[in-house]
Amino acid sequence: MEIYQPSDDSYLFADFLKIYLKSHKVNSYLDMGTGSGILAKTAANLISPKKVTAADINPEAVKPLQKEKFKTIQSNLFENIQDKYDLITFNAPYLPLDKRESKESSLATTGGLLGDEISLKFLQQAKQHLNKNGRILLLISSLTPTNKIKKLWPYKIVARKKIFMEELLILEFN
Repeated sequence: MEIYQPSDDSYLFADFLKIYLKSHKVNSYLDMGTGSGILAKTAANLISPKKVTAADINPEAVKPLQKEKFKTIQSNLFENIQDKYDLITFNAPYLPLDKRESKESSLATTGGLLGDEISLKFLQQAKQHLNKNGRILLLISSLTPTNKIKKLWPYKIVARKKIFMEELLILEFN
């Protein structure tokens, strides 16, 4: 199984997370769908590795991160997650299904038939894993439908970046 390597979305999120963590007190942090671990490593450098947990469905992504000083969990969304967190981030697979893309690559990029299905499932499960006053940061694309997301849980857009024929958006839920 291929590990999602950092790209424009990852770098946007990591840069935003640096700013966010400097202005928000975070005692427990979960990086869902950690992939290469770029967000977990960014957070570990700013708030202490002991406060960071990285989770991914892909055991190949979790394995190299086990050498880091933060906790790692192989999990399909919250399946193996018990704790609650002050901050949960998810650079979700957010693109609509493209039948031309390989199955292996689409696991990291495709959020379902329309592109919002994994984000919706994540948000439904995430509520019970947030501490009081906890927040979620979710990265999606302008290609991802947001009508169901907005109905499920109101959000505000806290960062955006135009790339190619889409715009990357970081949504904050609290």
